[in-house]
Amino acid sequence: MNIFFYQVSRIAKGFCGFAFVSGLLFCSNVSAQCPGQLEVEIEVLTDDYGYEGYWQLTPGGNTCGTATVFAGGNALVGCLGGGIQQQQLGGYGNNLIITEGPWCFNPGSTYSIHYVDEYGDGGFTFRVLVSGFITHVYNGTGTGGTFTFTVNPAPANSAGIFDKVNSTLVQGRYFNPGPNNFEVLVSNYGTAIINSVQYSYQVDSETAVNGEVSGLSIGNYSSQLVTLPAGWIADAEGTYTITINLLGTNGVVDSDVSNNVIESVYVVGPAKPDIISSYINTEHTFTVIASATDNVNKPTDLDFHPQLTNAELWVINAGTAATGGSTVKIDNAGLSTQQEELAQDQNAWHFMSLPTGIAFSDNGNFATSPGVFNANHQPVNPFTGPTLWSSDPAIYAVENPGNGSHIDMLHESPYSQGVAWERKNCFWIFDGFSNDIVRYDFVNDHNPGNDDHSDAIIRRFADEEVLKDPQGVVPSHIEMDADKTWLYVVDNGNRRVIRINTTTGGPGPAPEFAQTEPLAEYSTVTGYTWETVVSTNLLKPCGIALMGNRMLISDFETGDIVIYDISSLPATEVERIETPALGITGIVIGPDGKIFYTDFTGNAVVRVEPGSVGIQTVNATYGIYPNPSGGSLSISGFPAKGIRMNIYNGTGQLVYSENNVTLNSPINPDVANGVYLVNLHDEKGAYLAAFKWVVNK
Repeated sequence: MNIFFYQVSRIAKGFCGFAFVSGLLFCSNVSAQCPGQLEVEIEVLTDDYGYEGYWQLTPGGNTCGTATVFAGGNALVGCLGGGIQQQQLGGYGNNLIITEGPWCFNPGSTYSIHYVDEYGDGGFTFRVLVSGFITHVYNGTGTGGTFTFTVNPAPANSAGIFDKVNSTLVQGRYFNPGPNNFEVLVSNYGTAIINSVQYSYQVDSETAVNGEVSGLSIGNYSSQLVTLPAGWIADAEGTYTITINLLGTNGVVDSDVSNNVIESVYVVGPAKPDIISSYINTEHTFTVIASATDNVNKPTDLDFHPQLTNAELWVINAGTAATGGSTVKIDNAGLSTQQEELAQDQNAWHFMSLPTGIAFSDNGNFATSPGVFNANHQPVNPFTGPTLWSSDPAIYAVENPGNGSHIDMLHESPYSQGVAWERKNCFWIFDGFSNDIVRYDFVNDHNPGNDDHSDAIIRRFADEEVLKDPQGVVPSHIEMDADKTWLYVVDNGNRRVIRINTTTGGPGPAPEFAQTEPLAEYSTVTGYTWETVVSTNLLKPCGIALMGNRMLISDFETGDIVIYDISSLPATEVERIETPALGITGIVIGPDGKIFYTDFTGNAVVRVEPGSVGIQTVNATYGIYPNPSGGSLSISGFPAKGIRMNIYNGTGQLVYSENNVTLNSPINPDVANGVYLVNLHDEKGAYLAAFKWVVNK
């Protein structure tokens, strides 16, 4: 992605003249009369840097510049300018849809689109229309490419079904036992509007179930997520192969059945158990499951992949503005078979710049919220917002010639402070720039590295002003309840928690924040219901998790996790867990119902266990002592062999390390007064526990 920003308002026009190419008369930007031939137009969708693109239309198989039918975009780039990065201004403007043509071509003839990108990061999309209907769509990546198409009219009835654009499931690969419905993406490649689809689904080798969905309205080259109403009752946990077949549309058999069958593997497993009550009125144990040695670096949030049986925990690292953030995937989190994997997108500096939050959808995608003003790191023109990613290891953080591995990004929320999932590819964002809560529906993603945002729907909820952390350090996380009705918002700047009924409200005035890109909808919602949940005894609230009628809030300042009863408002505090965290950020409830959190300052991921002897003990049962201390400490309660100790200060720096610590023997780290994090490992490097240690000489 080029860091140079250039905006023009004009739309580059084609030329209108006469020339002969292969014996054909053509004229651009006039109404074509094509007796015995077919009218062809090409829509060009530019990206944020329209001046970087140049393209030509030639007879099929010709090289760029040979018998050119039409040339568009920045002529200074030309056929050979891919990747030269000279930033020569001209050609098309940014984020425009430009229609070139029409031309009259013979049926069955072939033509090639030659796309050249001056910077080398792609971004243009080309849509070929024959007789007014789209027949081909090409997404340009890298330095460009050549796309060849055959001139034929679109069929009347042609459709395809997909789990999703990237071949991962829309509904999700993880079901709970009981009734479940499948969702598929239906795409229309024909001219007839799809009003109904006929389908069948089969579970393993069982008898197929037929059905129909009506009341649809899917136009040419449009897609719609469709729920199959014949529900599957999963009566046992396990792995199942699901085959879904599109039998027809509008009662007519499809003219092309090559993309009418999908086969996917679903896992049926238990939901998260509600054991929050076991954390109340008891001591707690804290176990560091990952730290700096596992590449945890300034973690701001964490979330579990929706396939809970894998216990796959994703941690988001803030990184720096120059490099962007990264993720640490922890498989079998907290178990003896745990493994960690660091990953970073090639363009993380733009698409994951200082991320504040991460949230998974049930389709295996996840969204991140960038905490910067401008994703191109410019001091003017606010330009950033949530990014959508696939968790598929064949896609995420895999280099490609386009704009990295992201599968969508929108740019209307600078200083995003937190992200929450609602449904499908729909997420909510805490907008720290406009002080709004914003609903982002990516609808269909644009595939890895591409740049088409035109189907997105963005709605701003701006009645009640929220405020980000004045110091810009502590995020403000948000979370949807299980019924997908109430959105709970940690309002750090106002030291409170509020909630918004997302099913209320109506259209309001035009958004104050200017639209930055073509969108299907950009609007404001006003008159919605919102309520204060908590407004006392919070210093720097940050993380949030919901389970039943309990709400958990983490306080960055105190290191506490506060459990509230939200069965009535204002919420009632029922437990305050004093963690050893030096700067607690995100919290999440794991597949086993236990609490996990990230320690931003201590560079750690910690699991909280209920009902055990507390680690902040001052006796010699389990933990460190004395605490507070005059400068020395001892440890007890662990196996006597091979204990390793690391001590970190309040900024996360390692200030003391010792191997083969002797139990119940004083250690004198020679550190100044302050609060420290003490991490203990066994001789094989496995993490045993973490302790907050206070030194007051």
